[in-house]
Amino acid sequence: MYLKNSGIEFLKDHPLKDLTTFKIGGKARYIIFPKSTEELVKVLTLAKDKAINHVVVGNCSNILVSDKGFDGTIIATVKIDFFKIDGNVIEAECGAMLSQVARKACEAGLKGFEFAVGIPGTVGGAVYMNAGAYDGEIKDVFEWAEVLDENLNPVELGRADMRFSYRHSRLKEEKMVLLRAAFCLKFADKEDISPLQKANEFSKRRREKQPLSYPSAGSVFKRPPNNYAGKLIEDAGLKGYRIGDACISEKHAGFIINLGDAKAEDVRKLIYLAQKTVYEKFGILLEPEIQFIGEFETPLFVPENVQNRR
Repeated sequence: MYLKNSGIEFLKDHPLKDLTTFKIGGKARYIIFPKSTEELVKVLTLAKDKAINHVVVGNCSNILVSDKGFDGTIIATVKIDFFKIDGNVIEAECGAMLSQVARKACEAGLKGFEFAVGIPGTVGGAVYMNAGAYDGEIKDVFEWAEVLDENLNPVELGRADMRFSYRHSRLKEEKMVLLRAAFCLKFADKEDISPLQKANEFSKRRREKQPLSYPSAGSVFKRPPNNYAGKLIEDAGLKGYRIGDACISEKHAGFIINLGDAKAEDVRKLIYLAQKTVYEKFGILLEPEIQFIGEFETPLFVPENVQNRR
Protein backbone atom coordinates (compact mmCIF):
# COMPACT_ATOMS: atom_id res chain seq x y z
CA MET A 1 0.00 0.00 0.00
CA TYR A 2 1.38 3.39 -1.02
CA LEU A 3 0.44 4.92 2.38
CA LYS A 4 2.19 2.31 4.51
CA ASN A 5 4.10 3.96 7.38
CA SER A 6 2.65 7.37 6.42
CA GLY A 7 0.58 7.77 9.58
CA ILE A 8 -2.56 8.31 7.47
CA GLU A 9 -5.50 6.15 8.53
CA PHE A 10 -6.83 3.61 6.04
CA LEU A 11 -8.80 0.38 5.80
CA LYS A 12 -8.19 -2.45 3.36
CA ASP A 13 -10.89 -4.56 1.67
CA HIS A 14 -13.57 -2.97 3.82
CA PRO A 15 -17.34 -2.95 3.09
CA LEU A 16 -18.55 0.44 1.94
CA LYS A 17 -21.99 -0.28 3.39
CA ASP A 18 -20.41 0.60 6.75
CA LEU A 19 -19.92 4.16 5.44
CA THR A 20 -23.03 4.86 3.38
CA THR A 21 -26.29 6.11 4.86
CA PHE A 22 -27.99 3.58 2.55
CA LYS A 23 -26.12 0.76 4.39
CA ILE A 24 -25.51 -0.79 0.98
CA GLY A 25 -22.30 -1.54 -0.92
CA GLY A 26 -19.53 -4.04 -1.49
CA LYS A 27 -15.89 -3.68 -0.50
CA ALA A 28 -13.41 -1.04 -1.58
CA ARG A 29 -9.81 -2.01 -2.07
CA TYR A 30 -8.82 0.84 0.25
CA ILE A 31 -10.68 3.48 2.24
CA ILE A 32 -8.51 6.39 3.38
CA PHE A 33 -9.39 8.92 6.09
CA PRO A 34 -7.11 11.96 5.89
CA LYS A 35 -7.33 14.13 9.01
CA SER A 36 -6.31 17.47 7.50
CA THR A 37 -6.40 19.25 4.17
CA GLU A 38 -2.61 18.75 4.00
CA GLU A 39 -3.06 14.97 4.31
CA LEU A 40 -5.83 15.11 1.71
CA VAL A 41 -3.55 16.88 -0.76
CA LYS A 42 -0.82 14.34 -0.04
CA VAL A 43 -3.16 11.40 -0.67
CA LEU A 44 -4.53 12.92 -3.87
CA THR A 45 -1.04 13.67 -5.15
CA LEU A 46 0.11 10.09 -4.50
CA ALA A 47 -3.02 8.71 -6.17
CA LYS A 48 -2.47 10.91 -9.23
CA ASP A 49 1.24 10.14 -9.48
CA LYS A 50 0.60 6.39 -9.28
CA ALA A 51 -2.51 6.51 -11.50
CA ILE A 52 -4.67 4.93 -8.80
CA ASN A 53 -8.40 4.81 -9.45
CA HIS A 54 -9.97 6.88 -6.66
CA VAL A 55 -13.11 8.72 -5.60
CA VAL A 56 -13.40 11.48 -3.00
CA VAL A 57 -16.49 11.23 -0.76
CA GLY A 58 -17.86 13.00 2.29
CA ASN A 59 -20.49 11.45 4.57
CA CYS A 60 -21.67 9.06 1.80
CA SER A 61 -25.23 10.30 2.32
CA ASN A 62 -26.03 10.75 -1.36
CA ILE A 63 -24.35 7.63 -2.75
CA LEU A 64 -25.30 4.17 -3.97
CA VAL A 65 -22.35 1.77 -4.09
CA SER A 66 -22.40 -1.33 -6.28
CA ASP A 67 -22.79 -4.76 -4.66
CA LYS A 68 -19.49 -5.57 -6.35
CA GLY A 69 -17.82 -2.74 -4.45
CA PHE A 70 -15.18 -0.45 -5.89
CA ASP A 71 -11.88 -1.74 -7.23
CA GLY A 72 -9.96 1.32 -6.20
CA THR A 73 -9.47 3.80 -3.38
CA ILE A 74 -12.16 5.74 -1.56
CA ILE A 75 -10.92 8.95 0.07
CA ALA A 76 -13.34 9.98 2.84
CA THR A 77 -13.06 13.56 4.12
CA VAL A 78 -15.25 13.22 7.23
CA LYS A 79 -12.31 13.71 9.63
CA ILE A 80 -11.35 17.06 8.06
CA ASP A 81 -14.11 18.79 9.97
CA PHE A 82 -12.96 22.08 11.55
CA PHE A 83 -15.20 25.13 11.24
CA LYS A 84 -15.43 28.55 12.90
CA ILE A 85 -17.83 31.48 13.05
CA ASP A 86 -16.39 34.97 12.79
CA GLY A 87 -19.12 37.60 12.94
CA ASN A 88 -21.56 36.73 10.19
CA VAL A 89 -19.06 34.58 8.21
CA ILE A 90 -18.53 30.84 8.66
CA GLU A 91 -15.41 29.11 7.39
CA ALA A 92 -15.61 25.32 7.24
CA GLU A 93 -13.39 22.50 6.06
CA CYS A 94 -14.65 20.02 3.49
CA GLY A 95 -15.54 17.23 5.91
CA ALA A 96 -17.50 19.32 8.41
CA MET A 97 -21.09 18.13 8.67
CA LEU A 98 -23.34 20.70 7.02
CA SER A 99 -26.12 20.11 9.55
CA GLN A 100 -23.79 20.90 12.47
CA VAL A 101 -22.40 24.01 10.79
CA ALA A 102 -25.92 25.24 10.02
CA ARG A 103 -27.20 24.59 13.55
CA LYS A 104 -24.27 26.44 15.11
CA ALA A 105 -25.03 29.37 12.81
CA CYS A 106 -28.66 29.38 13.94
CA GLU A 107 -27.61 29.20 17.59
CA ALA A 108 -25.39 32.25 16.98
CA GLY A 109 -28.42 34.22 15.74
CA LEU A 110 -27.43 34.08 12.07
CA LYS A 111 -30.11 33.57 9.43
CA GLY A 112 -29.88 32.08 5.96
CA PHE A 113 -28.64 28.60 6.84
CA GLU A 114 -31.84 27.25 8.43
CA PHE A 115 -32.63 25.15 5.35
CA ALA A 116 -29.46 23.09 5.85
CA VAL A 117 -29.98 21.87 9.42
CA GLY A 118 -31.50 18.58 8.24
CA ILE A 119 -29.15 17.91 5.32
CA PRO A 120 -26.90 14.96 6.29
CA GLY A 121 -23.93 15.62 3.98
CA THR A 122 -20.62 17.38 4.42
CA VAL A 123 -19.72 20.93 3.42
CA GLY A 124 -17.71 19.60 0.47
CA GLY A 125 -20.56 17.49 -0.84
CA ALA A 126 -23.08 20.27 -0.28
CA VAL A 127 -21.08 22.81 -2.29
CA TYR A 128 -20.29 20.22 -4.98
CA MET A 129 -23.99 19.60 -5.66
CA ASN A 130 -25.40 22.96 -4.52
CA ALA A 131 -27.47 21.16 -1.90
CA GLY A 132 -30.74 22.66 -0.84
CA ALA A 133 -34.09 22.27 0.88
CA TYR A 134 -37.13 24.38 1.79
CA ASP A 135 -36.43 27.01 -0.88
CA GLY A 136 -32.82 27.50 0.23
CA GLU A 137 -29.62 26.45 -1.56
CA ILE A 138 -25.90 26.63 -0.87
CA LYS A 139 -25.52 29.26 -3.59
CA ASP A 140 -27.63 31.64 -1.47
CA VAL A 141 -25.03 31.77 1.32
CA PHE A 142 -21.81 30.80 -0.46
CA GLU A 143 -18.94 33.33 -0.33
CA TRP A 144 -15.74 31.61 -1.51
CA ALA A 145 -14.01 28.24 -1.62
CA GLU A 146 -10.47 26.97 -1.76
CA VAL A 147 -10.36 24.03 -4.16
CA LEU A 148 -7.95 21.80 -6.04
CA ASP A 149 -8.36 21.75 -9.79
CA GLU A 150 -8.05 18.60 -11.89
CA ASN A 151 -4.24 18.95 -11.79
CA LEU A 152 -4.32 19.46 -8.00
CA ASN A 153 -3.40 23.15 -8.24
CA PRO A 154 -4.95 25.28 -5.47
CA VAL A 155 -7.57 27.74 -6.73
CA GLU A 156 -9.82 30.19 -4.89
CA LEU A 157 -13.30 30.58 -6.33
CA GLY A 158 -15.87 33.24 -5.51
CA ARG A 159 -19.61 32.94 -5.93
CA ALA A 160 -19.51 34.26 -9.50
CA ASP A 161 -16.93 31.60 -10.43
CA MET A 162 -18.99 28.62 -9.26
CA ARG A 163 -21.63 28.38 -12.02
CA PHE A 164 -24.21 27.23 -9.51
CA SER A 165 -27.49 25.85 -10.80
CA TYR A 166 -30.01 23.32 -9.50
CA ARG A 167 -27.98 20.53 -7.82
CA HIS A 168 -24.94 21.57 -9.81
CA SER A 169 -21.71 23.54 -9.49
CA ARG A 170 -18.48 24.10 -11.35
CA LEU A 171 -16.84 21.52 -9.06
CA LYS A 172 -18.89 18.83 -10.82
CA GLU A 173 -17.99 20.09 -14.28
CA GLU A 174 -14.24 20.25 -13.74
CA LYS A 175 -13.70 17.44 -11.21
CA MET A 176 -12.48 19.84 -8.54
CA VAL A 177 -11.99 18.89 -4.89
CA LEU A 178 -13.08 21.34 -2.23
CA LEU A 179 -10.73 21.96 0.70
CA ARG A 180 -12.67 24.63 2.60
CA ALA A 181 -15.45 27.12 2.02
CA ALA A 182 -16.86 30.29 3.53
CA PHE A 183 -20.50 31.27 3.88
CA CYS A 184 -21.83 34.77 4.51
CA LEU A 185 -25.02 35.03 6.58
CA LYS A 186 -27.08 37.84 8.10
CA PHE A 187 -27.80 38.66 11.71
CA ALA A 188 -31.44 38.03 12.57
CA ASP A 189 -33.52 41.09 13.38
CA LYS A 190 -35.54 41.22 16.59
CA GLU A 191 -38.81 41.01 14.67
CA ASP A 192 -37.67 37.89 12.77
CA ILE A 193 -38.57 34.37 13.78
CA SER A 194 -35.40 33.18 15.47
CA PRO A 195 -33.16 31.17 13.09
CA LEU A 196 -33.08 28.28 15.58
CA GLN A 197 -36.88 28.20 15.80
CA LYS A 198 -37.17 28.22 12.02
CA ALA A 199 -34.56 25.44 11.73
CA ASN A 200 -36.42 23.35 14.31
CA GLU A 201 -39.64 23.79 12.35
CA PHE A 202 -37.90 22.52 9.21
CA SER A 203 -36.54 19.54 11.17
CA LYS A 204 -40.03 18.74 12.45
CA ARG A 205 -41.40 18.83 8.91
CA ARG A 206 -38.64 16.46 7.78
CA ARG A 207 -39.47 13.96 10.52
CA GLU A 208 -43.16 14.10 9.64
CA LYS A 209 -42.78 13.76 5.86
CA GLN A 210 -39.60 11.77 5.26
CA PRO A 211 -38.80 8.12 6.12
CA LEU A 212 -35.89 8.97 8.41
CA SER A 213 -36.16 5.75 10.43
CA TYR A 214 -34.85 3.69 7.49
CA PRO A 215 -31.47 3.82 5.74
CA SER A 216 -31.63 5.78 2.48
CA ALA A 217 -29.68 8.22 0.35
CA GLY A 218 -32.29 10.96 0.64
CA SER A 219 -34.20 12.13 -2.42
CA VAL A 220 -33.36 9.77 -5.28
CA PHE A 221 -34.30 12.11 -8.13
CA LYS A 222 -33.85 15.76 -8.94
CA ARG A 223 -37.00 17.87 -8.93
CA PRO A 224 -38.41 18.13 -12.48
CA PRO A 225 -39.34 21.66 -13.62
CA ASN A 226 -42.68 22.73 -12.12
CA ASN A 227 -43.24 19.33 -10.55
CA TYR A 228 -42.07 16.93 -7.83
CA ALA A 229 -40.46 13.52 -8.32
CA GLY A 230 -42.20 12.02 -5.29
CA LYS A 231 -45.65 13.10 -6.50
CA LEU A 232 -45.02 11.76 -10.02
CA ILE A 233 -43.87 8.40 -8.64
CA GLU A 234 -46.89 8.24 -6.32
CA ASP A 235 -49.27 9.20 -9.14
CA ALA A 236 -47.68 6.44 -11.24
CA GLY A 237 -48.84 3.93 -8.60
CA LEU A 238 -45.40 2.95 -7.36
CA LYS A 239 -45.61 4.08 -3.74
CA GLY A 240 -44.66 1.10 -1.56
CA TYR A 241 -43.37 -0.97 -4.51
CA ARG A 242 -40.67 -3.35 -3.31
CA ILE A 243 -37.87 -5.39 -4.86
CA GLY A 244 -36.08 -7.49 -2.27
CA ASP A 245 -35.48 -5.25 0.73
CA ALA A 246 -35.40 -2.09 -1.38
CA CYS A 247 -38.68 -0.19 -1.27
CA ILE A 248 -40.17 3.03 -2.64
CA SER A 249 -41.19 4.65 0.63
CA GLU A 250 -44.86 4.69 1.63
CA LYS A 251 -44.17 7.91 3.51
CA HIS A 252 -42.47 9.79 0.65
CA ALA A 253 -42.27 8.23 -2.81
CA GLY A 254 -39.19 10.31 -3.67
CA PHE A 255 -37.19 8.10 -1.31
CA ILE A 256 -36.03 4.52 -1.78
CA ILE A 257 -35.41 2.90 1.60
CA ASN A 258 -33.46 -0.12 2.80
CA LEU A 259 -35.79 -2.35 4.81
CA GLY A 260 -32.92 -4.44 6.13
CA ASP A 261 -30.71 -6.15 3.58
CA ALA A 262 -31.34 -4.31 0.34
CA LYS A 263 -28.94 -4.85 -2.55
CA ALA A 264 -27.66 -2.09 -4.80
CA GLU A 265 -29.08 -3.87 -7.84
CA ASP A 266 -32.52 -3.92 -6.22
CA VAL A 267 -32.30 -0.15 -5.77
CA ARG A 268 -31.17 0.32 -9.38
CA LYS A 269 -34.13 -1.79 -10.56
CA LEU A 270 -36.49 0.47 -8.62
CA ILE A 271 -34.81 3.55 -10.07
CA TYR A 272 -35.21 2.14 -13.59
CA LEU A 273 -38.84 1.20 -12.91
CA ALA A 274 -39.66 4.67 -11.55
CA GLN A 275 -37.98 6.39 -14.50
CA LYS A 276 -39.66 4.17 -17.09
CA THR A 277 -43.14 4.26 -15.55
CA VAL A 278 -43.17 8.02 -14.96
CA TYR A 279 -41.88 8.66 -18.47
CA GLU A 280 -44.49 6.41 -20.07
CA LYS A 281 -47.34 7.92 -18.04
CA PHE A 282 -46.35 11.59 -17.94
CA GLY A 283 -43.57 12.10 -20.52
CA ILE A 284 -41.15 13.29 -17.83
CA LEU A 285 -37.72 11.70 -17.46
CA LEU A 286 -36.61 11.61 -13.84
CA GLU A 287 -32.90 12.33 -13.42
CA PRO A 288 -31.13 10.70 -10.45
CA GLU A 289 -29.80 13.07 -7.83
CA ILE A 290 -27.77 10.40 -6.03
CA GLN A 291 -24.27 9.47 -7.19
CA PHE A 292 -23.26 5.94 -8.22
CA ILE A 293 -19.96 4.26 -7.38
CA GLY A 294 -18.85 1.01 -9.00
CA GLU A 295 -20.34 -1.13 -11.76
CA PHE A 296 -24.05 -1.97 -12.03
CA GLU A 297 -25.84 -4.57 -14.14
CA THR A 298 -29.12 -2.63 -14.17
CA PRO A 299 -28.95 0.44 -16.42
CA LEU A 300 -30.65 3.76 -15.94
CA PHE A 301 -33.70 4.24 -18.16
CA VAL A 302 -33.16 5.96 -21.49
CA PRO A 303 -36.24 6.70 -23.65
CA GLU A 304 -36.27 5.02 -27.04
CA ASN A 305 -36.24 8.27 -29.01
CA VAL A 306 -33.11 9.34 -27.13
CA GLN A 307 -31.47 5.97 -27.76
CA ASN A 308 -32.16 6.28 -31.48
CA ARG A 309 -30.37 9.64 -31.61
CA ARG A 310 -27.16 8.19 -30.16
